[in-house]
Amino acid sequence: MAAGAPSVRSPRRAGGCMAEVSADGITLDLLKEARETVRSSPLGVLDTPMISWCQTALPLSISCNIHIKLENMQRTGSFKIRGVANQFARRPRGGHFVTMSAGNYGKSFAYASKHYGSKGKVVMPETAPESRSALIKSFGVEVERVPTSCLMNVVNRCVQEENMTFLHSFDDADLIAGHASLGLEVLEAVPEPDVVVVCCGGGGLLAGVAAAIKLSGCDQTKIYGVEPDGACTMYKSFIEKKAVGMDAKSIASGLAPPFAGELPYELCRRFVEGIVLVSDEEIKAAVATLYRAGLVVEPSGSAAFAAVVNQKIPNLEGKNVVCILSGGNIGKDELAHFPD
Repeated sequence: MAAGAPSVRSPRRAGGCMAEVSADGITLDLLKEARETVRSSPLGVLDTPMISWCQTALPLSISCNIHIKLENMQRTGSFKIRGVANQFARRPRGGHFVTMSAGNYGKSFAYASKHYGSKGKVVMPETAPESRSALIKSFGVEVERVPTSCLMNVVNRCVQEENMTFLHSFDDADLIAGHASLGLEVLEAVPEPDVVVVCCGGGGLLAGVAAAIKLSGCDQTKIYGVEPDGACTMYKSFIEKKAVGMDAKSIASGLAPPFAGELPYELCRRFVEGIVLVSDEEIKAAVATLYRAGLVVEPSGSAAFAAVVNQKIPNLEGKNVVCILSGGNIGKDELAHFPD
């Protein structure tokens, strides 16, 4: 693990309510059950649209058939509501939960907490936009902003001293199974994709989508995760053959947790072809390009698109490709910092 990086041990093993689950415990039946839970959730999770690249004004220099999954149109503005819906459905109403998030998971967590009558606290990196912490507070959830390196220490304190239950924002089997509903939706629209490109922070979305697609029998589909080069914990984990942490920094704060999840790492090693990196400048350009085409996508949500347009994904010529735009929570104040 990188010097000074936080431990990847999750307090859910010490104080959480969830049993230990390994990669072998993630089955297609489990993912299908979670899909039905997500679909019927009172939180109103959407089956988001899938559009063809040729239906947009987006430039394309690669000769392939690209489909874009619009999770930026999801309830609460990102895919995170899928995993949250499955987590809350499997926990007692009225609990006292704590989590860590740069914004999107926190927003969905707060939305669910209000609906289920639960008390909640979100520990946020101090680099996250103030507008996101204000939005989370508007749902009646407490926010504590701390340096990224202190996130897990604060969460552990809440678990040990205040008897809160930790809901992990990426390293949690219920969460991953909920996110897998996105992968199953992809297969309904494009039954046998050649390539699927997904953003990766702690790895929960990538692990869920990859498991759903591979366990559904799409053995030939190649799935790629995309990380910022300044927050490449899964990329480093693949190299070191274990989940590791780093001092992650990126304009895509939602893709910059302090470590890769252990269960996501296990699943990604099993089902993901590889992890590719994009720069913050490439992410900024992707946000601007998408905005000019009428698609409001945040930096974290545009990473997969950045990888495709900058030809970071190998061998796309003539292929059937799915690119996931994972979130659209970006305010006017943030958009002002992107090129016209």
